[in-house]
Amino acid sequence: MSDDALVRRFIRLTAGDPAPWFTQHTIGQRDFTFDLAAGRYVVLCFFGSTASPAGRRALEAVQVRRSLFDERRACFFGVTLDRNDERESLVTERLPGLRFFRDYRGDISKSYGALPADAATDETAAPFRQFWLVLDPMLRVVANIPFQGDGGDVTEVFTLLDSLPPVDRFADFEINAPILVLPRVFEPELCAHLIAIYERHGGSPSGVMREKDGKTVGVHDVTFKSRRDFVIDDADLMRRLHARIERRIVPEILKAFQFRATRMERYVVSCYAAEDRAHFQPHRDNVTRGTAHRRFAITLNLNSDYDGGRLAFPEYGPRTWKAPAGCAIVFATPLMHAVTPVTRGKRYAFLPFLYDEEAARLREANNAHLGPDLAAYRADDS
Repeated sequence: MSDDALVRRFIRLTAGDPAPWFTQHTIGQRDFTFDLAAGRYVVLCFFGSTASPAGRRALEAVQVRRSLFDERRACFFGVTLDRNDERESLVTERLPGLRFFRDYRGDISKSYGALPADAATDETAAPFRQFWLVLDPMLRVVANIPFQGDGGDVTEVFTLLDSLPPVDRFADFEINAPILVLPRVFEPELCAHLIAIYERHGGSPSGVMREKDGKTVGVHDVTFKSRRDFVIDDADLMRRLHARIERRIVPEILKAFQFRATRMERYVVSCYAAEDRAHFQPHRDNVTRGTAHRRFAITLNLNSDYDGGRLAFPEYGPRTWKAPAGCAIVFATPLMHAVTPVTRGKRYAFLPFLYDEEAARLREANNAHLGPDLAAYRADDS
């Protein structure tokens, strides 16, 4: 190790630490959101450059064990600092399972400890630590394995991968997502009434919120989300719905999570239809500045006569959930979740968000970051 490396400060992630989240270009895709890789074992390899013999040896070993990285049980991400690697056959995105981050500014490497935390963007001589990081499906560190001169790190990594338990028992037993399941929040008559309103008026395609040039904008991407929504504007009905959430859900959130929700966003009846192969890929509900105020999400099913359309929390295993009519599933918005494709019938649901006064102030402050298609928010008006 050089003298510089001895005095430079490196972050070191060890077993049990959460891996930092980031969004970065891969070789083959722009703006890959790393935290959405959760739900399987993840291998990160900080090889730096294929010009390094140790880095090349590591990538050759990955190719030999290519079958391990099938996206279901495990996936692999290599991290390169070298622009020349884009011409290397070893550094080619091969799906499913193999991707490479273009870390040319060193941001990922600094946050994970491959580069010193104080390294400048253009510091070409900064010391680089080569290592493997194995993460569990919650993106928490299983092992940090430094490169070894004799290649022993390769044996250690793949021996570990072969020994890991199935993804649905990555903690050595099945675990549940930290969610609340609350039956009988809406009465059958209210569920039927909301479905009838949707059928009478129909729904509009439902988009997703994304950050574009520093602004939160709504976009439509049917490969990512296919759903239709009807927004309720009947003040009396809105009061009735709010009263049930306040009486039957808010106290349970306070009991389970010590959070007192005081505000509700969205009075929307949503429909996932089999004819649309409706679904929602894994996502989180608070990752843009226009949605950062959201604290808890509610999925309240209005019917049960459909197939598919099940709620999933991939970070906690492959189990999926289908609540009966009138039952709410409540969860914190940072949890990654998805809706599997509806294969028969239509799934109707009421889908509000809850937050508090502090979050209301944040929501108002973030008006400056809303795109032109989104309405500004005033905390005093809610």
